[in-house]
Amino acid sequence: QVQLVESGGGLVQAGGSLRLSCAASERTLRRYTMGWFRQAPGKDREFVAAVTGSGGSTYYADSVKGRFTISRNNAKMTVYLQMSSLNTEDTAVYYCAARAPDYWSDYDNRAPNEYNYWGQGTQVTVSS
Repeated sequence: QVQLVESGGGLVQAGGSLRLSCAASERTLRRYTMGWFRQAPGKDREFVAAVTGSGGSTYYADSVKGRFTISRNNAKMTVYLQMSSLNTEDTAVYYCAARAPDYWSDYDNRAPNEYNYWGQGTQVTVSS
């Protein structure tokens, strides 16, 4: 059982930046593909970004490409989401998720039901 705890959310003005962190309980985090998802009120959970176990490959939703960066530090058992040039459409609860085994599939990266473990989420609110 992997426990994931997100932090770093908050209120930010449009154009600003935030860095989200996801702390994992799993010492062998490199065995998991990690993803970030978000869910706005009244909308389905949507894919944001994913990173392989080694951190060597990343994948982004078109809506955040060039603005968000996913990274990981397996030694610290932490995954990050650096968000910049935020706009009001980025307002949502952001969730960290882990998928095992670690493998690369653009389709599966985007699918919430392919992930085994989820955090409780952290709220990001972007004001205009």
